[in-house]
Amino acid sequence: MEILSARVLLRPTDPDATLTFYRDHLGLAIAREYPGGVVFFAGSTLIEVASHMASDTDGADATGLWLQVRDLDATESALRDAGITISRGARTEPWGLREMHVLDPDGRTLIFVEIPAGHPLRTDVRSATNG
Repeated sequence: MEILSARVLLRPTDPDATLTFYRDHLGLAIAREYPGGVVFFAGSTLIEVASHMASDTDGADATGLWLQVRDLDATESALRDAGITISRGARTEPWGLREMHVLDPDGRTLIFVEIPAGHPLRTDVRSATNG
């Protein structure tokens, strides 16, 4: 399986405190913001504070991995063939990404993501005049 990019996904119990910690206390630069979340640069990885997915526990449910793949249907098929249980099958989310969920042995959610052509994450947002 080819993973194109990844990030650590945090489901905070207190979204405001978590954002303050990563943004203000650690001083991490913001990679992008979206309604309900902020993605921070953290060296060679990204940390996403997904406030819209807030957790009511401090366990495995509070963290996850976001794994971008080229072909979500092929990934789902390969995982099923490997005997992996899919906790939520591939579907298009309201924000336009195709996502599928798998639980690791500790109950941590792995979100496999395909970014469709034309999605804003694939759009060059730089102004044509910057160039």
